[in-house]
Amino acid sequence: MARILITGASSGFGAMTAEALARSGHQVFATMRSVSGHGGVPAQKVATLAAEGLAIEAIELDVTRESSVDAAVKQIIAHAGGIDVLIHNAGHMVFGPAEAFTPEQLAQLYDVNVLGTQRVNRAVLPGMRAAGDGLVIWVGSTSTRGGTPPFLSPYFAAKAAMDALAQSYALELSRFGIETSIVVPGAFTGGTEHFANAGQPADSDRADLWWQGPYAGVDQQALKGLAALEPADADPASIASEIVRIVALPKGQRPFRSHLDPSQDGAEIVNAVADRVRAQLLERIGLANLLHVQP
Repeated sequence: MARILITGASSGFGAMTAEALARSGHQVFATMRSVSGHGGVPAQKVATLAAEGLAIEAIELDVTRESSVDAAVKQIIAHAGGIDVLIHNAGHMVFGPAEAFTPEQLAQLYDVNVLGTQRVNRAVLPGMRAAGDGLVIWVGSTSTRGGTPPFLSPYFAAKAAMDALAQSYALELSRFGIETSIVVPGAFTGGTEHFANAGQPADSDRADLWWQGPYAGVDQQALKGLAALEPADADPASIASEIVRIVALPKGQRPFRSHLDPSQDGAEIVNAVADRVRAQLLERIGLANLLHVQP
């Protein structure tokens, strides 16, 4: 049984993964920005799972506030004695013309998707380093290297930054016995609420220059096009199943990347080339052993 902290567990991939891990026998700390958020429904669902006898608990953790992160991690360590697996899942999506988003909106998006992972890492990794063991799973996106439709660029940029951070962390943690896996979901347009809850540009007047100008209708065409690429049997719960599988694998046998892209937007192909070039560079500078977790 692993002791697992997952961020952004109130909905979507996070909620599905938290439940799947708990049903697989792990002790899960399903963290969310506010346990009273969304009318308390997500936290109540976790409580219902716990009432079944599953080892799962809802913990308040706002990745944008260091004090909240530190308090939550201290609470989990005091209760469980440590954290074996950290899953970076918290994130937010926006949709609209890039120019119509204010710099403050982009900064807020980076705060959630990128800086949030850094706050949690700084709170969790000291314990993993002291133990000489651990697993960090990053829930990324095919948008970082696959086909990129318009009107999602602030989100794409944030996920690309998170992916770059994950790659560097993987190398910098391997000699401490801490393993890294990046799970790369495709554009699941149903079942995750990502598109339905996407943020909108603050500068609506500027956005209208697109919606009422030469790009009128392109937004709906992009969304309908993505949905049309997705097979009828595409199941967002497959992300949760893959994370459960990765956690269960023996140390040293976990994949660095795992793609689950029903639309096949090309990210798996490009990532394979990029990861091979990364490995070749490390070989040339004599640091190829950083690519594999050390005992």
